[in-house]
Amino acid sequence: MLALAFLKSCILLILVVSANGEFTEENEEYLTFPANFLLGATTGAYQIEGAWNVSDKGESIWDRFCHLQDGSVFKNQTGDVAADSYHKYKEDVALLKKLGFDSYRFSLSWSRILPTGFSNKVSSDGVKYYNDLIDELLANGIEPFVTLYHWDHPQVLEDAGGWLNSEMVDWFSDYVRVVYREFGTKVKRFIPINEPMTMCRLSYSYGTHAPGKTLHGIGEYLCIHNMLKAHARAYRIYHEEFKPAQNGEVGFQLTSYAYLPKTPGDNASVNTAYTFYGGWTLNPIYGREGDYPEEMKSKVAAKSKQQGYARSRLPEFEPHWIEYIKGTSDFLAINHYTSRLVEPGDANYFIPSHDNDQGVKYSSVPSWKTAASSWLKVVPEGIRCVLRDLSSRYGNPPIYITENGFSDYGTVNDTDRIDYFRAYLREMLKAIHVDGINVKGYYVWSFLDNFEWNEGYRERFGIIHVDFDDPKRRRTLKQSARWWQDLLASRKLRSSRKSERRMKMISVHVEYTSEI
Repeated sequence: MLALAFLKSCILLILVVSANGEFTEENEEYLTFPANFLLGATTGAYQIEGAWNVSDKGESIWDRFCHLQDGSVFKNQTGDVAADSYHKYKEDVALLKKLGFDSYRFSLSWSRILPTGFSNKVSSDGVKYYNDLIDELLANGIEPFVTLYHWDHPQVLEDAGGWLNSEMVDWFSDYVRVVYREFGTKVKRFIPINEPMTMCRLSYSYGTHAPGKTLHGIGEYLCIHNMLKAHARAYRIYHEEFKPAQNGEVGFQLTSYAYLPKTPGDNASVNTAYTFYGGWTLNPIYGREGDYPEEMKSKVAAKSKQQGYARSRLPEFEPHWIEYIKGTSDFLAINHYTSRLVEPGDANYFIPSHDNDQGVKYSSVPSWKTAASSWLKVVPEGIRCVLRDLSSRYGNPPIYITENGFSDYGTVNDTDRIDYFRAYLREMLKAIHVDGINVKGYYVWSFLDNFEWNEGYRERFGIIHVDFDDPKRRRTLKQSARWWQDLLASRKLRSSRKSERRMKMISVHVEYTSEI
């Protein structure tokens, strides 16, 4: 009932904003960040590191996918060099410090640490690189926040089935033990897997991301099934073998959207959308009984039967796995960018598929501003709705917003990005101060312009521009970086008018990191 009450209030909130063009609740005290609140920036290993074949690093699925040069990636671009952060990590840490960020969330390359994919060989060079990066962060007063896996597992494991093979749970377990052993004394927050749902859908159903498999209606479900087990194993290993000495935390990460009814009062479609996206991975961990949501199990079973399958395409957890997975998260990490309208109907992209199984269709309001990424609609109030909803469903757990950002085509004078951050941060602060949501930190996506997966270097999320045509990968502070520098110094979000006056005072000339 509490979740439904929050849902109704969020719907009302969005409708008020849509009608009036702005949200009228404004209070200066709501614009201040709480004490000890982490403000950080985020990147992903394959997207920025480059050095794809340096030392003994093994081949990853994205190395293979990009090197096929079959048009799957925009202009057949690759992450072979990317932002070259492997060689420029000290420069990047200096920029983080210059801007004033508290924390840096980055991911590790599995194939850089375990070149064969297995724990029979641990790369001393790979371990040294990440130790050097972590040491550089700590020396500059920046807290490392580590994602163990951001979509780039070793190709040799994909040749053996990847996340469709249940053995991946053991292979991942071997990998995380190495990570905890090598870095756990210096890193206190870990996320085992970045956005499981997004990867499983794009990599094993749509096929637009590496490894490019299109097993619609089967692949995405097998992938999540194994990822949930792998996440739980990573959590249990840490708590049983490493936490007593290291005293850190392991959290679960969710791709989050605000779901809004296209027809007022259509709460059924909203709840179904949440069930098939959020509930799919959160119910097994945070739900009182664990396991997949009942609505999801019944709908997938019914569709499977209708389509002639002998059993549901949604795998079943054995009872011991339900208990093993339940409760395996010290904090909830959410990546939030946008919101969606929902209505009853069959999405017929692929049959069978996770999309088609829901009986819900998705769209957007035409007036919502669109970023360079066609899926990214600017709906700031959605982040508050998501925070209120998750808090009410799961007992107000500690939450970190580990990704939030806006894409364009690379302009340095990125005022649209500033507008996005200002609006989303305002709504997040209202969730904290007005609603009492237990948000502990916020991380910008992305610190640097990077390789944006199948979009290559076309869509840019960075607050720091990277010249990918320059062999030195010169960095340039965008206007949004200057805006963040101002915010981080004051620890307060300026109102729009004050911010606009302030930004007029900030020079937007090109500034290179060689001046640091």
